[in-house]
Amino acid sequence: QQVVDLAAEPFHLDGHEISIGASAGISICKPGCGCTDVDQILREADLALYNVKAEGRGSYQYFKESMNVRLLERKGLESDLRRAIHEDEFRVFYQPQVDAASRKLVGVEALVRWEHPKRGLVGPAEFIDVAEETGFIREIGQFVLETACSDLASWNDIKLAVNLSPVQFRKQGITKIISDTLAATQFDPQRLELEITESVLLMEDAETDAILVSLKNMGISIAMDDFGTGYSSLSYLRKFPFDKLKIDRNFIADMGHDADSNAIVQAVIRLAKSLGMRLNAEGVETHLQADILHLEGCDELQGYFFGKPMPLADLKEWANKPREEKAISAC
Repeated sequence: QQVVDLAAEPFHLDGHEISIGASAGISICKPGCGCTDVDQILREADLALYNVKAEGRGSYQYFKESMNVRLLERKGLESDLRRAIHEDEFRVFYQPQVDAASRKLVGVEALVRWEHPKRGLVGPAEFIDVAEETGFIREIGQFVLETACSDLASWNDIKLAVNLSPVQFRKQGITKIISDTLAATQFDPQRLELEITESVLLMEDAETDAILVSLKNMGISIAMDDFGTGYSSLSYLRKFPFDKLKIDRNFIADMGHDADSNAIVQAVIRLAKSLGMRLNAEGVETHLQADILHLEGCDELQGYFFGKPMPLADLKEWANKPREEKAISAC
């Protein structure tokens, strides 16, 4: 702990205050335990170090056998992901987005699911992090974009929202990839909405700005996803003219029961309106939440109250239901 603390103390270099940090992974070879494989001891220390970094850095941990188990699980997941890409095991589901006033379908968000041969349908929370760390998200993301554009090319009056990972964003030629996909599927760029998170904007540089401007010039809309959960949302809003803000579901969950949640949502809606941006509220699960959001001025609603993510065939069936049935059947 002393080493970690000392390394964290700032120092001065050429008139600048510099701060670094240290993390430590520790493996102990006890006397008489018979451990003579030095490489093995170093691997265990490295595993412990990896664990510290994964949990936030600036600390230390001792090696535990459970870390080995997690590493094996991760390697297994990486191997499964590699196979899944080649075996076409990914599926695209669509979650409806409705107009807050009329409750008519105005858009859908494309969401990936993994049809695992043994585990069944796997949600993105279980594999997206590993897919991003390994770079597999590039192939998965491109598959989602191509499939969604192809599926919804003929839905002329419906917007399509597709998530763009920071890893995809860093891929050279991402603008051309998107442009080529739109051309190949004959999908109108005016109907495409790319959702990015603040982590994309943390890569703040001229290239990031140029990509965003290029996408906007193509007619594509840009939405900030998970608004309010990052570091400096307001500075990004001032810098780049987003078309839409998506209010994170965590703020919606306690609406109607918690005054602070109500106040935060009200403030976000007013901010977006003052900047000329549309609002989408995710995670709407009750009639009360839907009504409050509509009265506060939110433009679009999305959540289980209206419809869960579903395959294209189910979306077509859902879209043909009367408005009243859509909310009732989704509860």
